[in-house]
Amino acid sequence: MDEPPVLSLRQLVVAYPGTRDCTLCGLDLTLQRGERLALVGPSGCGKSTVARAVLGLLPPGSRSSGGLELQGQDPRRLRRAELNRLRGEAVGLVFQDPMTRLNPLLSIGEHLDDTLAAHGASAAAGARRRRAEQLLQRVGIAPERYGSFPHEFSGGMRQRVAIALAMAWQPPLVIADEPTTSLDVAVAAQVMAELTALCEEAGSALLLITHDLALAGRWCQQMAVMEQGRLLELGPADAVLLQPREPLTQRLVAAARQREGGRTPAVPAAPVVLELQQLRCWHRLPSALWRQRWLRSVDGISLRLHAGETLGVVGPSGCGKSTLCRALMGLNAVRGGEVLLQGQDLRRLGGRELRQARQRLQMVFQDPLACLNPAMTVLQAIADPLLIHGLADSPKARQLATAQMQAVGLDPELGSRLPRQLSGGQQQRVAIARALVLRPAVLLCDESVSMLDAEVQAEVLRLLRQLQQQLGLGILFVTHDLGVASGFCHRVIVLDQGQIVEEGPGDGLIEQPQAPITRQLVAACPRLPHER
Repeated sequence: MDEPPVLSLRQLVVAYPGTRDCTLCGLDLTLQRGERLALVGPSGCGKSTVARAVLGLLPPGSRSSGGLELQGQDPRRLRRAELNRLRGEAVGLVFQDPMTRLNPLLSIGEHLDDTLAAHGASAAAGARRRRAEQLLQRVGIAPERYGSFPHEFSGGMRQRVAIALAMAWQPPLVIADEPTTSLDVAVAAQVMAELTALCEEAGSALLLITHDLALAGRWCQQMAVMEQGRLLELGPADAVLLQPREPLTQRLVAAARQREGGRTPAVPAAPVVLELQQLRCWHRLPSALWRQRWLRSVDGISLRLHAGETLGVVGPSGCGKSTLCRALMGLNAVRGGEVLLQGQDLRRLGGRELRQARQRLQMVFQDPLACLNPAMTVLQAIADPLLIHGLADSPKARQLATAQMQAVGLDPELGSRLPRQLSGGQQQRVAIARALVLRPAVLLCDESVSMLDAEVQAEVLRLLRQLQQQLGLGILFVTHDLGVASGFCHRVIVLDQGQIVEEGPGDGLIEQPQAPITRQLVAACPRLPHER
């Protein structure tokens, strides 16, 4: 007798409260124990809604019909206590951003202890601690870090903790929702290797939700493509990537291949809009009174960015990429060096002068929800910078914000929605529109397209290129995706331990990497399969 599937969806329909249209519209999908299935598709197609439905995390007031069985049980019909037990013991979830799951007030060990205790682990605290330390060790974290807090871990280490929490009870199903979006390629490869190895050991099925087709093809045997809440195409991952049948799948694969095969554009001859001279961001570490210790996050970086040029910044997690962006925005203390914006040294300005200068330097953050006010509508969020800087009255600001929404490909009808009511891709477009509404001279992009599927990513990059050419915009583009860096950026610098270790055209760095860390990043970068 065949073993029943771990997960079975039969004509599943889900509609969120306040909307007429369904997000999932008759979805059929089954997953057997031990199987690894990648769920891919454009932003807003319903990928993450599948995870929410399976885990019973749909917003109150959502409408759901059709068949949904997880280990033979329907989460929609369970009481709260039964549902909580099902979540830990039948299904584990690895979130896109582990900080949304980790409580900043609890140590890593307390997170694991709570999870084990909630599902009936040994009442002896010592036994639970030994089990927690084993889990940490299994995902590559020293047991000595049991008492550390989430903010003391890098992004890759926090994601390893999330995997340990998801696998604590070796559930039959693990759902990983964009688990590597915020990680550099080397750390992403390590995290996926650990996750798949743990699933194989436990015999768990893996449902990988991702927009990265190369990542999906590398780690999953099967691939399912979704469009507008329906299953469009299903088959072996290599077959879907090499011989896509449906038009959407063909477009997604073509966009991914175009990105991999992109050639570095020529560097434009234009004035320098941003110049850094020996920029240093050091952070004091706890130490004895007679000895000072420093974390040199950015350690003597010098670079020039020209008008109309895109300068890529790549490197492993913790190399100083995001610290560099935050320092330029005045969000991190600068220990030394100069920051020249169109010839003005920002470190010598203050008050009104600095406020006016910073209009010309804007940033698109990695996580749009972290920079958008959850109580503001989309239109209000985009218009807000104009009001803050006194550049327009309310009617004019709304008019300019509406035009900016259209410029980044957002339907103006979305202007009345809150950020949480949008897909991840739509949220990132709002963040880009908000940064561009002030018409800056320099745009800092910190992983600004990492949350988008290949097709939407290509559209946003084309939009940025178009705006760059129209406005003479200089872009400092931080990314862990070497494919994007090689095809989109005029030049690329590689950071390691706060210093520039390599610089040159993006395609040259991929084809002939020189620095050891560059070779490591290139080797770890997943690529689409090719016909043999």
